[in-house]
Amino acid sequence: MDRRTLGFFVVVLAVVALLGLQAAQPGPGRAPATAARPDGSPTVDGIVVGVDATGLSEVTSFRLRTDDGRTLTFGLGELRDRVDFPPGHLNEHVANSVRVRVWYRDDAGKLQALWLEDAPAT
Repeated sequence: MDRRTLGFFVVVLAVVALLGLQAAQPGPGRAPATAARPDGSPTVDGIVVGVDATGLSEVTSFRLRTDDGRTLTFGLGELRDRVDFPPGHLNEHVANSVRVRVWYRDDAGKLQALWLEDAPAT
């Protein structure tokens, strides 16, 4: 094999390796395994039934219908995983009814989402 062909195969191998690493990264709604979730924070699972936003990426709150039938409203001012679960991704959950798990804090009756991810299948 000549140097030119060898160089081509090295570049192709590097691209394939990078694509494989990128595919292994968590996407929206998937928390990385090493991420530090809020310790001791309560969680609730349910279906997102509404999103309050001033633009496509300016989500201020959302409503979640819990598995036991309650509808809870969560603010996003304290959301700590905006990169792994962008707030705009909640609109996809409204459209496709994929359940969400919310770690939250109750601030005198106002619920603040701290962490979001796709809920495990039931």
